[in-house]
Amino acid sequence: MAHLADTLALVADLGGTNTRVALCNGPQVIEGTIRRYKNADYSGLEAVIRQYILDEGGVEPIAAGVAVAGPVRDGRATMTNLDWTIDKDTIARATRAKKVAVLNDLQAQGHALGHIAADNLRKVVGGASAGPNAARLVIGVGTGFNAAPVFETGAGRLVPPSEAGHANLPIRNAQELRLCQFVETAHGFPAVEDVLSGRGLERVYAWLGHEANQHKELPAADIMAAVKDGSDDRATEAVKTFVRILGTVAGNLSLIQLPFGGVYLIGGVARAMAPYLAEFGFVEAFRDKGRFAGFMSNFAVYVVDDDYAALTGLAAHLDSDFG
Repeated sequence: MAHLADTLALVADLGGTNTRVALCNGPQVIEGTIRRYKNADYSGLEAVIRQYILDEGGVEPIAAGVAVAGPVRDGRATMTNLDWTIDKDTIARATRAKKVAVLNDLQAQGHALGHIAADNLRKVVGGASAGPNAARLVIGVGTGFNAAPVFETGAGRLVPPSEAGHANLPIRNAQELRLCQFVETAHGFPAVEDVLSGRGLERVYAWLGHEANQHKELPAADIMAAVKDGSDDRATEAVKTFVRILGTVAGNLSLIQLPFGGVYLIGGVARAMAPYLAEFGFVEAFRDKGRFAGFMSNFAVYVVDDDYAALTGLAAHLDSDFG
């Protein structure tokens, strides 16, 4: 497909296994241009982008943005499980774009708010009404865990980076202390991400087996399938534990950021958990903040059911900053 030169932007969402790339016209991702590339088939991000440009008929983008599942500093990103160079110079060289941006994936998700179709937002918890400039919070639960506040300022939207998944896992009781002691063997430190992620759910399931002296492990997908068909009580208990801790952590982050504009749960694990949040105690754990329990009713919580929200956020960011 032929595209006019210097009219469109190129956006890429770089994960640990796959990279999704698309073209956008202003803040809108163009349907039919989204392509997925398996990282193992390429030597680096530059090779992926060059292949995409060829697949799109030699498109010459005016701007380019990349979202990375890892920390970003001074336009350079690092990933723990992918040894690729990810920086502005690499992207500029591959695309020849005049403007380039590198964001953490949660930053991209934050920039997507307001551009996601209403039918892709599932309300989990009701909240008070808020003005258009109220702070919001995105919480990513998938392969890993992270969170980022979203602020509307006079100079435009600000989504500061974060690595919230590597903070300490909260402990409320003796049972959760034993869980922390069990999961800390993975990295020598009980981090939020060691429970609130796909592999974290697997650790919760394994811990419950350890508690019962009946050792058994299951992949996260099999745990969720067993909950759905009711074939494994331990899987159900693992998801209940996961949901309650997610509620506690989301509530803690909400008190820190005061997102009167809403909390938005994103990521594949968040979507998988959505049918069980109300039933398994998310709301109660979210609002269980002592004398601030009533105050927590100010914050609505949504699950974002849009697998391409990071691409949308990159498009919106490029359009607002470089448009």
